[in-house]
Amino acid sequence: MALEEFRIQIAMLLDAISNQPEDMHEAQESLREKLAEMRALGLPLPEDLVNLEDYLEDEFEQEEHDKGEMG
Repeated sequence: MALEEFRIQIAMLLDAISNQPEDMHEAQESLREKLAEMRALGLPLPEDLVNLEDYLEDEFEQEEHDKGEMG
């Protein structure tokens, strides 16, 4: 898959994250998969997307932690 195709798919994921924040975990998983594909192909990873992946992971962990404290 060409780098441009990855960029298009990732742009679509980012749109999904901003338009449907309730589905953020699903979009996070899709982003993780796309970045893993790029890594496997030896393509350069955009730093901002790697940072976004880290941020989303931190947010998800915080949500899980907060749920654990409530339950």
